[in-house]
Amino acid sequence: MTILWNPDPEFKAAALLTAFAHGDPQTAEYAETFDYAGLHAWSLAHRDAFWSRLWDYCEIIGEKAERILVDGAKMPGARWFPEARLNFAQNLLRPRADADIAIVFQGEGQERRALAFGALKRQVAALAAYLRNCGVQPGDRVAAYLHNAPEAIVGMLATASLGAVWASCSPDFGAAAVLDRFGQIAPKALIVADGYFYKEQALDRLAQAGEIAARLPDLETVLVVPYLHAESSLDGFPKARLWPDALSEHDGAPLNFALLPFDHPLYIVFSSGTTGAPKCIVHSAGGSLLQHMKEHRLHCDIRAGDRVFFATTTGWMMWNWLASALASRATILLYDGFPMDRDGAALFDFAERERATLFGVSAGFLRAAQKLGLEPRKTHDLGAMRLVASTGSPLAPEGFDYVYREVAPKTQLASISGGTDILSCFVLGNPWSPVIRGEIQGPGLGMAVEIWDDNGHRLFETQGELVCTGAFPSMPIGFWNDPGAEKYQNAYFSSFPGVWRHGDFATQTESGGFVIHGRSDTTLNPQGVRIGTAELYRIVESFPQIEECLAVGQEASGVQRILLFVKLRAGERLSSKLRECIGRRLSDEASPRHVPAAIIEAPELPHTRSGKLVELAVRDVLHGRAVKNIEALANPESLNFFARLPPLASP
Repeated sequence: MTILWNPDPEFKAAALLTAFAHGDPQTAEYAETFDYAGLHAWSLAHRDAFWSRLWDYCEIIGEKAERILVDGAKMPGARWFPEARLNFAQNLLRPRADADIAIVFQGEGQERRALAFGALKRQVAALAAYLRNCGVQPGDRVAAYLHNAPEAIVGMLATASLGAVWASCSPDFGAAAVLDRFGQIAPKALIVADGYFYKEQALDRLAQAGEIAARLPDLETVLVVPYLHAESSLDGFPKARLWPDALSEHDGAPLNFALLPFDHPLYIVFSSGTTGAPKCIVHSAGGSLLQHMKEHRLHCDIRAGDRVFFATTTGWMMWNWLASALASRATILLYDGFPMDRDGAALFDFAERERATLFGVSAGFLRAAQKLGLEPRKTHDLGAMRLVASTGSPLAPEGFDYVYREVAPKTQLASISGGTDILSCFVLGNPWSPVIRGEIQGPGLGMAVEIWDDNGHRLFETQGELVCTGAFPSMPIGFWNDPGAEKYQNAYFSSFPGVWRHGDFATQTESGGFVIHGRSDTTLNPQGVRIGTAELYRIVESFPQIEECLAVGQEASGVQRILLFVKLRAGERLSSKLRECIGRRLSDEASPRHVPAAIIEAPELPHTRSGKLVELAVRDVLHGRAVKNIEALANPESLNFFARLPPLASP
């Protein structure tokens, strides 16, 4: 166990988590000793008291009422704050100085834009008035095909202020992939960008937007956001308006907020869709707000005046997570474009220029920066940074080393893990615990996270299924168009009735931290021993010749063997010596069972649009099965290589 960062007493004492714990005699003892394990245990043993106090501590705007939890033993079925009334947008737009900068936007190759809080409120009010005039009511859906820009935040807040439901996809999705999602939810309004910038290219999206709009029969309006062009054509868009015109027409409208139940739907977010039609996961306003504010304030120590950045698109749940930082009166920093622009320095440039206090990126970004040999601690002033956060895939121990060696040697690193399913985290960082190499610091407060074997027995220091044994507010309301909740039940509760099975293969360590080994549906099983793909990746990707890799299990006659595909860096080749070195290191550092039966060079590996490797698609191709919903892939053409491979000998 190697401790890479240990908060000093002053850091712990100043943390918002400490103030929260000191606020009640029941938890003050944990604040005195900075006992995170004790506070977490208390939050599970006294769920009503914990979530009620969190509401008060975060100063949720709304009517809490007396009852906190009904049918708390049911999962699903527990009801949180059943008589409460609130509005999500009102909480994100809580009073602050009109001159405060609420949003900073930097598009690839574009001029910086800053939006003050007063202007943000004015735009939200104008858009809400426009949508209301178009007939948008509570429960109606507003869909957005938008880049990660202030217009997306304005659109979401206006939608939420009315009690309507927001759903978004980034403009790198093709029309078919968008219709796979929006076509299920029958939106009444559609907001689209005319295009976006990526890798120094201007990519027009009006044709795709027109195709999408034409196949959504319930639309009452289409709003077009000019981004590539000062004015975009509305030809082919019935009932369409330009965004600036719609806002100008309603400028000065009053800002009103519909008070709605805690479990009123706020967001529809979509699963990746790599195993079939994307699931339309419905999240509540109250659950999303309370969970995000807990994670922001108690776990990430976000406070008024902070400047919060996460590299994301509008199609990834981290966009929703980032937007909620407005509720802490922070400035949110939006970047849109190729994250490795400027030879990999673009995001570090942005963080330096905007004095980011939280710098959030994917594990893949950190891996790529390491491969490029970037040393931002030497080239950038990142002194404002208090927290580096990483998610999207497991962060390997070498990624931890890289952050502390080359990025932010004295800063907390929080590897976090949860997902679209809960719109938040199961395990993440906290300001009291040390950062141990390769480990996520611990479970989220109020989250009964455990590791189980297939028979439902709890495991420590052994790999198993990540589960949650108690209900929590950010559980989905359900899936759209799933009236009997059959799909919902099958997705999370079919393995262990009444217990949430998340689908991650993980270990709880001796220190109380967690290691995520990958998705359990991609777990390898050679010789009957379960192996997480992340175990292989961290070792194989430590070779400087290898850009990234992907492992799948090949089945034949009831026996599985591991096939490892590697994408090499430019100018490198997969020699027999390199193959031997990979196999030897896997055997020495992991086990002989980790050694693949074959190591094969691939020109490109498939990813989702949020950058995650798609092992299941490769596995299906190799076994002659059709890949479901291929539109979910960012680079579906990469599968052609695997389809053309000659048949491999049976294991």
